[in-house]
Amino acid sequence: MIPVKEIPVLDTNRQQQFLDYKKKFKALADEKRLEILHLLCTHGSSCVCDLQPMIGMTQSKLSYHLKILLEADLIEREEKGTWSYYTIKEETMNHLLSEELCCIFRPAGKKEDADPCC
Repeated sequence: MIPVKEIPVLDTNRQQQFLDYKKKFKALADEKRLEILHLLCTHGSSCVCDLQPMIGMTQSKLSYHLKILLEADLIEREEKGTWSYYTIKEETMNHLLSEELCCIFRPAGKKEDADPCC
């Protein structure tokens, strides 16, 4: 009898999680974007004109970095008239700083001590 080779089932939900985290960590892997996030944490809702003098960057470069943070779902934009105001997306940041992410990468032997999310 010839042994049947098992084909691993692709966990599409897990793959999507990996892609989502990849985008977030790529956005976080830049010193200027980390600085922007810090400014939004400390100063709250801010427009480009508020952030520009604090970060010392041209409007176009700042807008580029904000776009990456928006696409990674790390910040939110609210339009008020002609101005766009940016804030930290707390739900996303809480997920990045939570057990949810740790559970994905916790070694198999450690799962008995793990949070129920594992």
